[in-house]
Amino acid sequence: MEIQALSPETIQDIQSTPTDFIPPDQIDSTFGTTCIGKAPSSPSPGGPPLSDSLSDSPVYTGCLEPSLTITDLVSAPLTSRILSFSDEFFASASNLLNPAIPIRRPGHFVESGAWYDGWETRRHNRSPPDWVVIRLGPAAGMVRGVEIDTAFFDGNHAEGVEVWGTYETGEGADERVVEAGYSAWRPLLGKRGCGASRRQAWTVSERIGEVTHVKLCMFPDGGIARFRLYGVAVPVWPKDESEEVELSSALMGGRVVGFSDEHFGKAGNLLMPGRGVDMGDGWETKRSRESGHSDWVVVKLGARGRVRSLMIDTMHFRGNFPQGVRVEGLDAEGEEVVSGDDERWVEVVGMQGCEKDKEHVFADGLLKSVEGRAFTHMKMTIIPDGGVKRFRVFGVRAQERHL
Repeated sequence: MEIQALSPETIQDIQSTPTDFIPPDQIDSTFGTTCIGKAPSSPSPGGPPLSDSLSDSPVYTGCLEPSLTITDLVSAPLTSRILSFSDEFFASASNLLNPAIPIRRPGHFVESGAWYDGWETRRHNRSPPDWVVIRLGPAAGMVRGVEIDTAFFDGNHAEGVEVWGTYETGEGADERVVEAGYSAWRPLLGKRGCGASRRQAWTVSERIGEVTHVKLCMFPDGGIARFRLYGVAVPVWPKDESEEVELSSALMGGRVVGFSDEHFGKAGNLLMPGRGVDMGDGWETKRSRESGHSDWVVVKLGARGRVRSLMIDTMHFRGNFPQGVRVEGLDAEGEEVVSGDDERWVEVVGMQGCEKDKEHVFADGLLKSVEGRAFTHMKMTIIPDGGVKRFRVFGVRAQERHL
C-alpha cells in the first residue's frame, strides 16, 4: 500500500481505521504514567528564559488515575530512533520523541530562525506530505493510541496528520522501510486536522496488529512538538528459556501498574534502559512529614519469571535517595489487577539501606522466597521517600499459569 500525497485542501477525517477521539484533559488518565517522562528542561546557562507559564500551551493534567498499562513506544529513552525524514529545516525531527513536556523560548533565534521545541519543516512544500519514519524502541508493539501535540506552534503548525505502521523484521529491515517504493505500510490513524498549539489523541483499533516501524505524515508542512505512540511492547524472547533476561524492562513488556506518589519523577522511568542523564528521568516522590511513611511502586513483569537478582539504582540521587528499600513479589493469574496492599505479597528482599549514586545489587543469600517460585509482579518500597533511577528484575521465564 503506497502513501498518496493529498493536497492541504482535502484535510478531513478518513475512517480508514476505527478510532475514538480523547478530550485533552483525559489524555494522561487514559494512557497513564509514561506519557511524560520528566519536567521541562532547564535553559542553558546564559540562555533565554523559558516561558513563565504553560497557560498558553495545550492541556497537561498529569496522571489522574493509575491506568498504567500503556507505554510510549516511540519515546527516546526507550531507544526508539528516527530513521529518515523529508525535511527538518527549522527544528529537528528527533524532538518528536522527547518525553518532556514541550517548552517555549520567546524571542530566541538560531541560525535557521525562531527556536521551537519540536519538528518543523520549511515552507511551501510542493510535494506534501512531509514525513518522518521511526523505529520503535521495543522489538515490536501493539498500538493502542496516538497523540499529536502542536504546543507553541501557532501560525506555523501542521494542518493535518496521518500515521502509518508496518511490521518489518530481519536483516536490513530499517533500510527497507525508508525506501521510496516501500509498499507495506498500513493505516494506524486516518487523516486528522491538527490546530494551533493543541494536544490531541485518539485510541486505535486493536485489529491493527503488531508494528515495528511507524511513518508520521504532516500536511502540507509546518511544525509538530511531540508525537506519542501508546501501546504494549512485544519483546523477542531468547530461544533458550534458561537464558537470564531483564524481566522488568519496558523493552521486554514490563510496566508500572501502581504507585503511591510520583510528585517529582514518573514511576515508569524506573523501567527504562540505561542509567539516564539526570535526576529528572528517575522516580522521585515528595518529602514525607509523618512518622512511619513509605512510598511504593508495583511493576508487572514482561513475563512470569523466576527471579535471580535485583538491582536498585540511585544514580543522580545524592541528597534525596531513600534511607532504605525492600522488595516483594506476587504471582497473579492472567490479567487480574494487583494492588499495593494485596495480602499475597511475599518478601523477596528484606529492609536494606541505600546509598547515593549506586547500583545496589541483591542476589543469592540476599534473596528470600525465590526458590521454586515464580512471580508476575514485583513491589519496591522505599523508606521513607526519595528518588530511585532504575529498578531492574533479572531472571528466567517460567511457564504461564493455566486458569
